[in-house]
Amino acid sequence: MRYHARLYCWVLVWFVCACGAVTPESQADQSPAADVQTAVGWVYEDLNGNGVRDAGEPGLPGVRVSNGRDIVLTDPQGHYQLTVDDDDILFVIKPRNFMTPVDQQNLPQFYYIHKPAGSPANFKYPGVAPTGSLPASINFALRRQSEPDRFRVLMFGDTQPRDRTEVEYMAHDIIEQIIANENHGAAFGVTLGDIVFDDLDVMQPHNEAVALLGIPWYNVLGNHDINYDAADDEHSDETFERVYGPAYYSFDYGPAHFIVVDDVDWLAASGGRPAHYVGGLGPQQLTFIKNDLAGIPAEQLVVLMMHIPLIDVQDRQHLYRLIERRPAVVSLSAHTHYMEHRYIGPEDGWQGTKPHHHIVNVTVCGSWWSGRKDERGIPHATMSDGGPNGYSVMEFDGQNYSLQFRAAGRPAEYQMNIYAPESLAGEKVPGTEILANVFAGCDKTKCQLRLGPQAAWVQMQQVRRADPAFEAELKRDAQLLMRQWRDLPKPHETPHLWRAVLADSLPTGTHTIEVQVTWPDGSTQISRRALRVE
Repeated sequence: MRYHARLYCWVLVWFVCACGAVTPESQADQSPAADVQTAVGWVYEDLNGNGVRDAGEPGLPGVRVSNGRDIVLTDPQGHYQLTVDDDDILFVIKPRNFMTPVDQQNLPQFYYIHKPAGSPANFKYPGVAPTGSLPASINFALRRQSEPDRFRVLMFGDTQPRDRTEVEYMAHDIIEQIIANENHGAAFGVTLGDIVFDDLDVMQPHNEAVALLGIPWYNVLGNHDINYDAADDEHSDETFERVYGPAYYSFDYGPAHFIVVDDVDWLAASGGRPAHYVGGLGPQQLTFIKNDLAGIPAEQLVVLMMHIPLIDVQDRQHLYRLIERRPAVVSLSAHTHYMEHRYIGPEDGWQGTKPHHHIVNVTVCGSWWSGRKDERGIPHATMSDGGPNGYSVMEFDGQNYSLQFRAAGRPAEYQMNIYAPESLAGEKVPGTEILANVFAGCDKTKCQLRLGPQAAWVQMQQVRRADPAFEAELKRDAQLLMRQWRDLPKPHETPHLWRAVLADSLPTGTHTIEVQVTWPDGSTQISRRALRVE
């Protein structure tokens, strides 16, 4: 949303409405006549990796370059040209088997900001310094790398540290765990917005901690990552641009195409209501997405990465029209601080032949780093759905993808909590309820229960209710008068809870409850809990 003036767009809407029909694309295709220039440059193969085009380094043909609206292909010599105004970002759309440079914090350097006058000088957090006149040539370096069909990506939701102390929470709770797992094998990582919590100066220490993972790291704009003193959406991500570059863009890795989406729309104060954000895309970004998708094969997997869940985006119907006829599209967000798989269908205006899979990712900060502190001094941060804080590992293979939940401070096998009484009298076993909170479960997940390895599996039923352990924790906290931690949020109706009722009596002794999960990809996993019968 940095690439256009929303006020200008709505004035243009009024003007065009007087002349004929208006579409989001027709709004965005127009540009102010003033201050429009033509940027030229090359996309080249950086053979020695120094970030400068040296003699003998060839231009790369057929690479896409964008100004956030239009997309052009480099010619046979790797040359391109694009129009720019006085507040634009040019960026290369990374093709398969190439990589852009990264800085010391492993942030991809794939863009050039053209902002001759710089960002507003009166903001609390600095934006982009004046860039001056348009350079004679804006070149983009790429280096070759091998990108297999099958690969992994780390997905972080809402890291959201308020200060350096909470950056250290993240470093000890999540980053060290991933580093210790040398076999995570991720090609790159993504933070799905709310990188920080309002204090944009915390971006620097946050980036330093994430950089320890040693892989390229892409970032999505969240509502806590914007300049709150901006009067309009056009200027709301000045600091984000300085640190991370454009708020929306795309790139290829392996056979997949990734689109980073800016769905945070900052609205100016009006009618006595202060400035605030809503979920929105804007006509210019929609034009970019339309042009971007037009340049990739119809069968290619498209992965949309945003902050606010898709069904909460006001102009999502325009995006639906762009993606619903494609056979392979998945989208991810964060923002809600609980984990959920949503399958969007006709009830929300989706017109595709099958529902659209939207993943609301687990958050690194869980419930905003709240709750009691453990022996390390880190809040347990349990999310309102009863799930632990953590991250996801997504695996891609052609048009196929899968998601694996990872809980902070726990082994990879920790995928659920089983709730049952600690002990029961033998005659009270029949009718006893057993619950399983499967943290990454969805409507396509199957759960079965049995008592011991020789018993028959019994199908569990999916239910929606609050997690009982989370409710119990809230009650315990409420009884303490001088809590030295931030209070947990109210419980959320968990969408990934399964229930079964024991039917048979059991002999005295300790028994094993087993819950088997069958994931949508057909793989299975078993978790266990002990039950004592007296």
